[in-house]
Amino acid sequence: MDRETYLKNVKPTSAGWIKYSGNPVMGGDLGTCFDISMMEQDGRYRMWFSWRPKKSLAYTESTDGIHWDAPVIVLSPRETSEGWEQDLNRPAVVLCEGVYHMWYTGQLPGKLPRAVDGRSWLFYATSIDGLNWQRASLKPVLSAEEPWEKVALMSPHVIWDDKERLFKMWYSGGEQYEPNAIGYATSRDGLHWDKYPANPIFTADPSHQWEQHKVAACQIYQKNDWFLMFYIGYFDEDTAQIGIARSRDGITGWERHPQNPIIAPSVGEWDGEACYKPFALFDGAMWRLWYNGRNGTLEQIGLATHEGEDLGFPEQ
Repeated sequence: MDRETYLKNVKPTSAGWIKYSGNPVMGGDLGTCFDISMMEQDGRYRMWFSWRPKKSLAYTESTDGIHWDAPVIVLSPRETSEGWEQDLNRPAVVLCEGVYHMWYTGQLPGKLPRAVDGRSWLFYATSIDGLNWQRASLKPVLSAEEPWEKVALMSPHVIWDDKERLFKMWYSGGEQYEPNAIGYATSRDGLHWDKYPANPIFTADPSHQWEQHKVAACQIYQKNDWFLMFYIGYFDEDTAQIGIARSRDGITGWERHPQNPIIAPSVGEWDGEACYKPFALFDGAMWRLWYNGRNGTLEQIGLATHEGEDLGFPEQ
């Protein structure tokens, strides 16, 4: 099946998800905004996002997840002989014991339009307020070293396991334009990481047409003894949708949602060609999921919602 035929036949939402009618909620005059990290604190949503025209990481707040304050840049590129922080993007922010921790992607961009010949690494910074960041290291804390990681590591998602006193990271590795699969690593201090020996832990399933090409850029949400993975599945290099999978340990035994993809492009709309990088929060009554959609070369951030806790996985 060719791309145009596929897009005409895929449903824009499934499994009870609904796209917000006023999408996108961020973008417009700001240009491309993409790949976010979120948390809810004191009745406000806090968002760190990738701001492509500035090649920087930016921050904004909202009371409803729809209307956002004017963004401010919180971390900018720096000059290095290696060129590995010319472009900053794809943050993951964790609040742990009064300190904000952020892992992000530093890139040596390749040649446009697809930038296939660049490289990407993961870096680490800390903050006491989530706004003023200090780099914890001037060198990458994770680099592409294994064959499956090829030339790029990007799109980290990190949680703090207080019981194990351990940072746990899910990251994407592979090609520079779009990574290929998802790996897992752990760290005691955020600087020194041990990669899981059986990486990658999550790869494309060719039997599911919507994700036959690649999987990448996940968010992990722990709920009711499950690790829920919200992730991107690629029909081809330019056609992306969002799905869910779950695992008991966050590493093995992943079970995909039977109605994947849950969010797909709406042909002719702002997200008409691809839906990328989900980030979901549950408030006790409703799931809210932000994602970046692409039409042409412009990516903007939109919102989808799901009433109730039950996401529709089979009972176990």
